[in-house]
Amino acid sequence: MASASSTWNLSTLRAALPSINSTPSVCFPNGSSPSRVRLSRPKSGPRPLKSFVGLAPFHPLLSLSSDLGSSFDDCFTIIDNGGRVSAMRHGRKVPKLNRPPDQRKALLRGLTTQLLKYGRIKTTRARASALRKYIDKMITLAKDGSLHKRRQALGFIYEKQIVHALFAEVDERYGDREGGYTRIIRTLPRRGDNAPMAYIELV
Repeated sequence: MASASSTWNLSTLRAALPSINSTPSVCFPNGSSPSRVRLSRPKSGPRPLKSFVGLAPFHPLLSLSSDLGSSFDDCFTIIDNGGRVSAMRHGRKVPKLNRPPDQRKALLRGLTTQLLKYGRIKTTRARASALRKYIDKMITLAKDGSLHKRRQALGFIYEKQIVHALFAEVDERYGDREGGYTRIIRTLPRRGDNAPMAYIELV
């Protein structure tokens, strides 16, 4: 009698458990119950294309759906390169001069100001080669002589007196020359780090 009372009946179990339709159920593959619930990616709309690493879309739900091809790296690629977006140069040679863009621009602005002020300076060959096109640009602006070109030169050269003197004397000095306003003369390497040095001067 005791053994009959301790035996569970299937109908008794179903009556004791709550109704199946009253609570939502989650079906897992192979009958296994994982330790955490995986949320699926929203189905609405196509996935945006990523042209740059810094422009990758951030969606926190994607990290929970590894079966759909997403991962932690896919969701947080926006911090891979510090948010900087890099574009191709397409064959255009840009001398880096071992400096970030803002420091490189400030260096070239200073060298341009000094060369227009003194007419001849000594620097490394790499800096002298990179400086040439900026000198040519400033002299070309001065040969135009318009107010807009003068303001462009004032925004690049540090000393405004040099800009006014350049615009006043450029026709007399470079009126017949269409380009090639500088000359580079190589000299001995720098003592210490043996860096190649050169003089750059106005023609």
